[in-house]
Amino acid sequence: MDKLIKEILSSSNAGVDVKVSGWVRTRRESKEFSFLEINDGSTLSGLQVIAPTTLPNYTDDVARITTGSSVTVEGKLVESPGKGQRYEVQATKISIHGLAPKDYPLQKKRHSFEFLREIAHLRPRTNSIGAVARVRSSLSNAVHSFFTQNGFVYVHTPIITTSDCEGAGSMFRVSTLDPDNPPRKEDGAVDYTKDFFGRQASLTVSGQLEGEAYALALSRIYTFGPTFRAENSNTARHLAEFWMIEPEMAFCRLMQNMDVAEEFVRYLAQYALEHNGEDLQFFNDRIDKSVIATLENIKAQPFERLSYSEAVKILKSNDSKFQYPVSWGADLQSEHERFLTEEVFSKPVIVYDYPKEIKAFYMRLNDDNETVGAMDLLVPRIGELIGGSEREERHEVLSSRMRQSGLNEEEYRWYLDLRRFGSTPHAGFGLGFERLLLLVTGMQNIREVIPFPRFPGNAQF
Repeated sequence: MDKLIKEILSSSNAGVDVKVSGWVRTRRESKEFSFLEINDGSTLSGLQVIAPTTLPNYTDDVARITTGSSVTVEGKLVESPGKGQRYEVQATKISIHGLAPKDYPLQKKRHSFEFLREIAHLRPRTNSIGAVARVRSSLSNAVHSFFTQNGFVYVHTPIITTSDCEGAGSMFRVSTLDPDNPPRKEDGAVDYTKDFFGRQASLTVSGQLEGEAYALALSRIYTFGPTFRAENSNTARHLAEFWMIEPEMAFCRLMQNMDVAEEFVRYLAQYALEHNGEDLQFFNDRIDKSVIATLENIKAQPFERLSYSEAVKILKSNDSKFQYPVSWGADLQSEHERFLTEEVFSKPVIVYDYPKEIKAFYMRLNDDNETVGAMDLLVPRIGELIGGSEREERHEVLSSRMRQSGLNEEEYRWYLDLRRFGSTPHAGFGLGFERLLLLVTGMQNIREVIPFPRFPGNAQF
């Protein structure tokens, strides 16, 4: 394959012949030359091409090149006399693969992110979304590297499930029944025994429950895949389809779980700083001037840890600063989470031991019978990045919690079996990958850090 622009620009071999392909960002003419800037997505930087009017196809082809057109250039790589670029190519041959019409929507000017969302099939050609895509790919590799280095087994948990991990019912239904004329029972209810799976099925909200089954056999596992929430949350931090990273660890207690979560986030911050310097500098210059400093801070120092009760006490003493009131027993809002990380401690914070009423049925009940061994890892600007817990390993306690939550124990019989057959203390957490990308890129809206965002009222492309 031909060399990518990233490889060419990092070369120290001026004077060599090169062949490079990409899309034209700009074209301008002088009396004897056309100057093209092409980019192939491998790097933020473009490569300048000098196309002399003496090229055999200059008049018929090169002179017709427009922004957005795709080309292959052959020529000699030379030191560039221009500022801001190390090399340029003196073209000896230019082949055009596809000319873009003059109404190509990505002309050389600034475009709003809202506009770019409307052309999501073209937006990866922009500097910002292209940089997001490269960072997303890089951090995906980092996720696998971290867990592989620490002895975790990668498990593919199902996308279609019959278990509601969160117990909230906000799930997308999967069905092949005719929506206009579904089979019905005698009482008029839809008869799901006639459906494809013989029962109600949905898209998963989490791979955690199935992940626990494998952790209780393989000790340390993780999942990394798409999850779905049918919540009408039309905010800058929520998506209907997003990616989750979920490790599960046998023989693990809450404090060890917090240790792994902190180590994981610090590893990802350091990885981004070491492997994505050019793109991070772009985000720091153009999107959020605190991006690099935030990552350096995460990498450099231990996170703060405090109980939910301690957090509520701090927040209540500053109650006048918040839109939403603070009280023990209520979940923390984003403004509360950001206040703790940005104003009080100026670094990530782990809050643990939450009231049982606001947490899921599978979280381990503490001895006070009021709180559970849950933990949230909060980071500046984003708020909650990670949610996790020690899982309830005691059969009778879990069964009781399920009844209190209104769950059908028979449907979770397999999950209860894990507590009957060689149960052990175990714990895990979930990290929303898109929220991590918000932290690393400085983007303000989560819809900019996933290729084709799905949110209420939108499932285009």
